[in-house]
Amino acid sequence: MEILLSPVILFFVLGALASAARSDLAIPEAIAKAMSIYLMAAIGLKGGVQVAESGATSALAVSALIGLALSCTVPLWSFWALRGFGRLDAINAGAVAAHYGSVSVVTFAAGSEMLAASGLAAPGHMVAVLALMETPAIAVGLLLARRGAKLAAQGRGDLLHETVLNGPVVLLTGAFVIGLIAGKEGVVPISPFFEAGFRGVLCLFLLDMGLIAVKRLRDNRSLTVRLALLGIAMPLFNGAVAILAAAGLGLDPASAAMLGILGASASYIAVPAAMRLALPQADAGLSLAMSLAVTFPFNILVGIPIYMFLARLVASP
Repeated sequence: MEILLSPVILFFVLGALASAARSDLAIPEAIAKAMSIYLMAAIGLKGGVQVAESGATSALAVSALIGLALSCTVPLWSFWALRGFGRLDAINAGAVAAHYGSVSVVTFAAGSEMLAASGLAAPGHMVAVLALMETPAIAVGLLLARRGAKLAAQGRGDLLHETVLNGPVVLLTGAFVIGLIAGKEGVVPISPFFEAGFRGVLCLFLLDMGLIAVKRLRDNRSLTVRLALLGIAMPLFNGAVAILAAAGLGLDPASAAMLGILGASASYIAVPAAMRLALPQADAGLSLAMSLAVTFPFNILVGIPIYMFLARLVASP
């Protein structure tokens, strides 16, 4: 209950309630983008510093292996569920599956704060796992969509550029490398900026996410009850698979919980940009309605506490 009543969660709820009441409360797009850049830079930098302190470990290798496996396989069973129970065509099923195979940076940030508040501080190398999981799902989702709809591949060079060099991936990876090179002592001069303001910026960013999530739900008419149910069932299943895999390979509860959060999250920044370029036939509004308006609120309000509980239950301390 203490986690659900934290400022991070309450700001998200405030945004959702304001949007539901059709308030004119809004975060200017330029400010929202600046907050996103700040959060990704701070997350990457912190992770790089922590890995520089601890060095390369077996936990890092195991976590990376699990993360990569999830990013490649989650789109497969998600595609099957979306085609069968969700009754989507191959193109839209592939696009949505790619969103669920990739990850959400903001869910990662919120999860990190909630884990730290509960005494399960996630290791810094999880930022590297986050960056690793961003892109493989895009390739798998596109392959499924094109095979199912018998579409020819097109724009491979542009897609590679958009996938590997999109803003979130470049910033996260770059900030991580900077933290890794500079180390704890090297980032001391900039630490006050990236540490003192992090929680406040995260709260305001989640306020904006609450506003956007409810607006997406209100505006999108292609989101059926079946798809909304999948938007809850898929993260629960993916998170549980990730946690059980982490526990089975001997990872600690904090690492298992964070892998569960990553496995359960769904992208609404990097993947939509790639899908607009590579699969313009897909309904972008539907993908965003599921990932941002259903799965993201579910994870923030309900899912993360569940993944934390399950990690504590099955993973060895």
